[in-house]
Amino acid sequence: MNEYSRYKEKSIYSMSGPELLLLLFDEAIRRLTRAEHSLEDKNYKDFDDCIIRVSRIVRYLLDILDMSQPISWDLKRIYDYLIFDLSRVKAGRERRKDEIGRIRHILSELREGFEGASRKVNDMHIAKVVEVRG
Repeated sequence: MNEYSRYKEKSIYSMSGPELLLLLFDEAIRRLTRAEHSLEDKNYKDFDDCIIRVSRIVRYLLDILDMSQPISWDLKRIYDYLIFDLSRVKAGRERRKDEIGRIRHILSELREGFEGASRKVNDMHIAKVVEVRG
């Protein structure tokens, strides 16, 4: 393994949970953009690979949901829909090219939401106001 690969691996292992989650969304969005370009270039092998990788990422996001949280049920429905739509894009290729942008938009919105929630949680102060009586 070369030095760059070790550096990348070490940086991933040192990331927090929210950072890793955002990294997954970034990779899925990047792969969708690449799939769109591959489709335009009629590079179907790369297109298929990108769609498969995005599907794997979304399935992973679905697998790591904590279903004890109420919002997880809504996220599960969104992820299930994305997996279904990605399978339609892969099967339809040119007929479903317009869907890629919509899927990318949904993932971008989810990413922004998770990023905002992460920032809000990190900005909260743990210290509680203690009332002095007496």
